[in-house]
Amino acid sequence: QVQLVESGGGLVQAGGSLRLSCAASLRSFSSYAMGWFRQAPGKEREFVAVATSWSTYYYSSSAKGRFTISRDNAKKTVDLQMNSLKPEDTAVYFCAAQLDLGGSAAYSQSSRYNYWGQGTQVTVSS
Repeated sequence: QVQLVESGGGLVQAGGSLRLSCAASLRSFSSYAMGWFRQAPGKEREFVAVATSWSTYYYSSSAKGRFTISRDNAKKTVDLQMNSLKPEDTAVYFCAAQLDLGGSAAYSQSSRYNYWGQGTQVTVSS
């Protein structure tokens, strides 16, 4: 049974930093694109960042320049370093895995992801 387990969420003041981590039990972890999504109350789930199986990285416009995604295939983990946090970053953050068949358009689409974690809450106070 595949499991994605997020950790590292919490409460932080605006301008602060948090590092999220996701541990995956995927057998062929290196073949998967690993993404981070978030969902704020009353809003749709939205793409944040992805680390592809080719170790290329894509970010949403709101994350670019502030967040950094990284993956460790040996440890089967994907991290999201979040700096300069803003109150509007407050959301539940989800880790997700997609068998990587290529095609950059697929990486930002939540429907293309096969597996999801339970999520971790990030709250940024003003």
